[in-house]
Amino acid sequence: MSVDHYENFPVASILLPGRLRPAVEAIYAFARSADDLADEGEATPEQRLADLNAYEAELARIDAGGDSSESMFARLAAAIRRHELPIKPFYELLSAFKQDVLVSRYQTYDALLDYCSRSANPVGYLMLHLYGAADEENVRDSDAICTALQLINFLQDVAIDLHKERIYIPLEDLNRYAISPAALDHPSARPRWRSMMKFEVERARALMLSGAPLALRLKGRIGFELRMVVQGGLHILDAIEAAEYDIFLHRPKLGKRDWLRIFWAAVRMKKQMRLMYGLA
Repeated sequence: MSVDHYENFPVASILLPGRLRPAVEAIYAFARSADDLADEGEATPEQRLADLNAYEAELARIDAGGDSSESMFARLAAAIRRHELPIKPFYELLSAFKQDVLVSRYQTYDALLDYCSRSANPVGYLMLHLYGAADEENVRDSDAICTALQLINFLQDVAIDLHKERIYIPLEDLNRYAISPAALDHPSARPRWRSMMKFEVERARALMLSGAPLALRLKGRIGFELRMVVQGGLHILDAIEAAEYDIFLHRPKLGKRDWLRIFWAAVRMKKQMRLMYGLA
């Protein structure tokens, strides 16, 4: 499984059915390239927004039944039409990426959740559509998993984001633990930082577990793929705890040995979730 760069979106997994691979790769190419436009390179904010607006114009052309001369959008249009995918999630992704250009702090947890509902959840929604499983219960749990993955990535990348002058921990939480946004990595804040990160980790884990039953309801490859995703996220949280929440010195990331442990955790997950939730 690869989650390269766009962390909430496993791509080209060997578990993906061949008939869905082109669509998944087309969605990923759109999401990754748009994400890069928002925060990679040396472009000005004005240029980033102009480029994202150009993506939006291409989506509008697809939505109107038109063709694109750009190969990436031509592949995306083919995937949308072949699988009858909704267009709204793609607009939502662009709205989140535009927000990345303009917003670098989030005052409240609710504001951060709103961002995640557009930066992460649309991908899970599209995957459910590809598998013909986008009913209300599944979408609810998929949203929980996708948002949890996004939050976990934020906790994992605090130091990286800080270097980009971004903070994805709610300012209300920093204030509650008396941590100055200007001194997140200062040694004097370490005890308070650990207490706050413990709270953030526990909240993200609870959200992930709330959506985890979806991984058992979905049968076959997609179900096991999702179990791997859930266990991968939980493994990162465990690693943050093992580092005593000092992500400035120890950024948790998944290696080959970790994926082996995650695989076996995914195999055992059915029994564990049955005990936790009484699932059949």
